[in-house]
Amino acid sequence: MIAIGADHGGYKLKEKIKKYFIEKNIEYIDLGTYSEERTDYPIYAEKVAKAIINKEADKGILICRSSYGMTMVANKFKGIRAASVTNEKLAEAAKADDDINVIALSGDTMDFEECKIIIDRWLNTEFKGGRYKKRLDMLEKIEEENMK
Repeated sequence: MIAIGADHGGYKLKEKIKKYFIEKNIEYIDLGTYSEERTDYPIYAEKVAKAIINKEADKGILICRSSYGMTMVANKFKGIRAASVTNEKLAEAAKADDDINVIALSGDTMDFEECKIIIDRWLNTEFKGGRYKKRLDMLEKIEEENMK
């Protein structure tokens, strides 16, 4: 299950991605926003992060104008590994090397066709494990020490 959330700047792209998920038979939950009315991105990044932490979803997609604000908020939650992803090679590396469980997309600079490619690459890439798992273990230790 994928949790998807966007602010007003990502609303249109979110709606297109939802239609794509329906076509591809990909399960998702839409955590808002539900219009183009101005709103604040931390609300939706928090909802998606909590959905993953509470095991209501396995992964998340966040969309705002730049993708950076959403990424910052999501990474404030223990266990969330969020990255702003702008092309398919980065989507593959994010999953293979860092087991990224949330990707953030830009509603202003990315078109729907490139987002479909990015999402597919991210969803269809396996985490490498091995030395990369060791690094994630180090990250978890840092979280334990610094995220009280």
